[in-house]
Amino acid sequence: MAVNGVDASETDFVEMKARCQLIFDADPSQCHTDASLRRFLRAFLTVDDAFKALLKCNKWRRNFGVDSLSPEDPDILSELGTGKAIMLSHRDVRGRPIIYIAVRKHSVYERDIDKLTKFIVYILENGCRKCNEDVIDNLCIVFDLKEFSMGCMDYQFVKNLIWLLSKYYPERLGVCLIVNAPMLFYGCWTAIKPWLNEVTASKVTFVNDEKTMMEYLHPDMLPQD
Repeated sequence: MAVNGVDASETDFVEMKARCQLIFDADPSQCHTDASLRRFLRAFLTVDDAFKALLKCNKWRRNFGVDSLSPEDPDILSELGTGKAIMLSHRDVRGRPIIYIAVRKHSVYERDIDKLTKFIVYILENGCRKCNEDVIDNLCIVFDLKEFSMGCMDYQFVKNLIWLLSKYYPERLGVCLIVNAPMLFYGCWTAIKPWLNEVTASKVTFVNDEKTMMEYLHPDMLPQD
């Protein structure tokens, strides 16, 4: 058995791979890399639980149409136009792809949660494809709270993102940076933090100064508009 967030034993990995290989051979579209199998084991701890989670993930990907998501999709195209979430061209200091979310460009009163969820899955997929699994296989997600207001605070979106990362993109979150957080947001964080398990919560860092930012990425990498 693995400890949450820690690599599983080689014995567990061999057993997990043997179980999955039967499915992969029958349906190559369900294949996962060795790195993916190890992520499921780290997240779900036992071979049984990791195997069940992987099957559920594959079913969700098929039903959601993950592999067919594209920027030509009208829902995704409209969200891309807002600039609220983008992949940055640079990487953080550990080589992780960076997903940048400009919270001020989001309105909880105007969004369609299903379209927004489709968009964030598209962004996560892009980020995962940019990972070099031989080097580092997780992401840096930056929430920029400059000009934050309660009209930007979308609890349902946050719940959906947590669900996606925990169930279908396990161990893909390397670090989550909260930058430019006003005092107003700390009350929101009090509500959000209990939704996270201990390992995920430990990956969330509030960045309040340039020195802390430099530990993760250069400030000039972040959009200024």
